[in-house]
Parts: sequence; structure tokens; C-alpha cells
Amino acid sequence: MLLAQKHIFIVEDNRQNRVVFKMALIRHGALVEFEKWGHDSAQRLKELPQADLVILDLMLAYGISGLDVFDEIRAIPRFQQVPIIAVSAMDPALAIPKVQLKGFAAFIAKPIDIATFPEQVARVMSGERLWASAVAPVSEYPAEHQNTEK
Repeated sequence: MLLAQKHIFIVEDNRQNRVVFKMALIRHGALVEFEKWGHDSAQRLKELPQADLVILDLMLAYGISGLDVFDEIRAIPRFQQVPIIAVSAMDPALAIPKVQLKGFAAFIAKPIDIATFPEQVARVMSGERLWASAVAPVSEYPAEHQNTEK
């Protein structure tokens, strides 16, 4: 199976999206955990024995930003290298540069394609980065727009 025994943690406030993500991933052998709102994501991750990948909605309820949740996750030493995929209905032309500069491993636009989503996740887990081709990679942005902090 494509995602056999891979532990995937999803931060998504929309119930329908959670169901779609879970169905697509468990069908390929993934073990899936959720956090709905974003404000407890870092704590929930700390409680899990393992997470091989995080899928993070960029626009969560109650004004919580996935970009802020990303920082909270990265502040946990054992999750500093875990790939994080941004998912959003935000315009990819606006979202992709932000998530690239932040350090996300990928951006997948909503609504996801349930047929290709598990393969996209597997590709990211194997080290590939996924972005919409219409947006220039970070290296092509002027230096003043690149985040060079480590």
C-alpha cells in the first residue's frame, strides 16, 4: 500500500474536508489523527508517539492562521524536520510564495483531487516538493522577498 503504516496528522477545521482526507489516506494504509481548530495542534502532536507528515489548513476557524500553527509545530524539536503540507482554498498565486518562504514541503489546493491526493502525499514523504507550476520557485523571487532565517 502506498502509505502503509504512515502516521499522518491533519489540522483541518472543516468536517467534510476531514472526512475526505481521511477516506483518501486510510484507503492507502495511512494512520490518521486530527486536530480541528489549530490552537491545540502543537500539544496534540507532542502527545502522539509518531507523526511522519502533517497536513495543515492555512485558514482555520476563529482567526487562527496555519502559518502560525506551522511555527508552533516547528518549535517542537522532534517535529522540526517532519514535512508539512499546506492545504488551502486560498489563491495559489498568493499562498504558494508564502508557504515556500515559510518552509512548507508542499502546497495542495482545495478542493483536493481524491484520486491523486494519496500519491501527492507519498511524493512529499519521499522528499519531493509540490507547487503549482504557475508560480515561480522561491529562488526566482527577489532577495528581499526570501526568508533566509534558519
